[in-house]
Amino acid sequence: MALLQIAEPGQSQAPHQHKLAIGIDLGTTHSLVATMQSGLPRVLPAEDGSFLLPSVVRYLADGAVVVGEAARQAAASDALNTLVSVKRFMGRGLEAAHQLGDQLPYELVMHDNGMPYFNTIAGLKSPVEASAEILNVLRVRAEAALGGDITGAVITVPAYFDEAQRQATKDAATLAGLKVLRLLNEPTAAAVAYGLDQQHEGIHAIYDLGGGTFDISILRLHQGVFEVLATGGDSALGGDDFDHAIASWIMAGAGIVNPDAEIQRRLLQTSRRVKEALSARDSVPLSLAAGTGGAPADWQATLTREHFESLIAARVDDTLKACRRALRDAGLKPADLSEVVLVGGSTRVPLVRRRVAEFFGKPALDHLDPDQVVAVGAAVQANILVGNKPDSDLLLLDVIPLSLGLETYGGLVEKVVPRNTTIPVARAQEFTTFKDGQTAMSLHVLQGEREMVSDCRSLARFELQGIPPMVAGAARIRVLFQVDADGLLSVSAEETTSGVRAEIVVKPSWGLQDDDILRLLRESQAAAVQDMQARALAEARAEAERLWIATEAALAQQGELLSASELAELQAAVQGLKALAIADDAAAITAAAEALNHASETFAARRMDAGIRQAFTGKTLTDFEEH
Repeated sequence: MALLQIAEPGQSQAPHQHKLAIGIDLGTTHSLVATMQSGLPRVLPAEDGSFLLPSVVRYLADGAVVVGEAARQAAASDALNTLVSVKRFMGRGLEAAHQLGDQLPYELVMHDNGMPYFNTIAGLKSPVEASAEILNVLRVRAEAALGGDITGAVITVPAYFDEAQRQATKDAATLAGLKVLRLLNEPTAAAVAYGLDQQHEGIHAIYDLGGGTFDISILRLHQGVFEVLATGGDSALGGDDFDHAIASWIMAGAGIVNPDAEIQRRLLQTSRRVKEALSARDSVPLSLAAGTGGAPADWQATLTREHFESLIAARVDDTLKACRRALRDAGLKPADLSEVVLVGGSTRVPLVRRRVAEFFGKPALDHLDPDQVVAVGAAVQANILVGNKPDSDLLLLDVIPLSLGLETYGGLVEKVVPRNTTIPVARAQEFTTFKDGQTAMSLHVLQGEREMVSDCRSLARFELQGIPPMVAGAARIRVLFQVDADGLLSVSAEETTSGVRAEIVVKPSWGLQDDDILRLLRESQAAAVQDMQARALAEARAEAERLWIATEAALAQQGELLSASELAELQAAVQGLKALAIADDAAAITAAAEALNHASETFAARRMDAGIRQAFTGKTLTDFEEH
């Protein structure tokens, strides 16, 4: 006899068993790990008591790997083998090498999979491998602090990380021996931390400026439900850019030209210290002796906070432009917000705080450590996902940043999942065949806001084979898009009458180019009228081609039903439509298609009569009654 173990709904069968779960903020500059202890979130320190783990990885000739502060201290003297800001390369391809290669002192090698690898003394290393080393240190730190194996982890990512960047993060966690419970958007994690801390309800803006990424999210908090109304940002904008601005100023003033890798790294380290000092001081003196740092002569100067702010003002303005777009997407004005939350170490820069307060018309909340708040929120969510808090009412509703769709005939994009749709989500749409007897369909998955395929980003291609041969338009192809809670996409296609099916999990080998998402959104707005005209033209051409193909096929089969003059008239209408289809006048093409339809009405009626006569030939009334 089988025995059933019974527990009350929502209750653990073994309430005393507390699963060990962690939240990880995998940052560009620093990374942290946190957990829930005695009902409160706690950031876990290293043995030396420090909470922040520098996101720096150094590879040595003997195969050893150094992660953290020791690696950062060696960054200048061993620049080629010490990887800093590796998050900027995660899930990105050749464009990352082009954009960042001149700024960062690495030897980049493009791999066969399309991703840039770092050429180190220990061999080629991918951004995923380097990130895995950082995650592994955090895992070991957590296991030592908690005294056991980790059940699972919530890892945060920028809201604007695309499919490839999210997948690369999951791959890094797998290499580090971590089970990913969920990838959580960084602004949402911050909202969790502040929401639980303040118990505020209303609409909030989360302004998250880290070392290498920027996110703005507009969230509504109501009765424990965090709903993301809109999101925006830039996956290649952050405090690193402030460092580069100072470094460029030093190089220009000191006459440094074509610095080698070691000098570049020293300049960036100096710039970071100057940036941090200017958050508390009005000016910082600098000096370089001849030959030091590549300076051809002795150089002294003072960088004032005012001058520093002028150097970075354009980048701060870029963040506010993203804020303006996010508010517009949410249909809100700054006055509609209950509060603004600052997240990320780069929000300590006074100019950032002033401009954010001016833009939103209110001072921002910053009483939680901006470096720790994301990890805290991730820990809260991890604790819920492993079942340690089954009575929690907390629900997180994130959104996708860009529309997802399919290519249709004529180079058009049919959007299936619009941008800012809450995830997880499943959306299905029916498509059909274009030609008679079509037995296969090529599906092209795209991401973007424009109407034409050429203006959107290709995510994946796959084929549905084995479609039963039917007349054009008879097949019913149901295409299902599914985006999970981590923002990862899978697409399936099924011919509903036969049940043949194909599917693909979208795992592109690299991510969007720098500023691609913002560019796509801007272009979709600026070119809205042009796009609609292009779509109308493409649709008219596609419909015209379908019509003349069908007409020519019918004439080939039953052209004898027409007199010579009738046949000539119909063929002339077909040729007229073909001639107009290459022009750029959608209205003229549509008019010609209507003319062909009108000209073929007599032919269509005769074909129908002929079909009926053939069906009745040799049959009696009794034959039909039996059926």
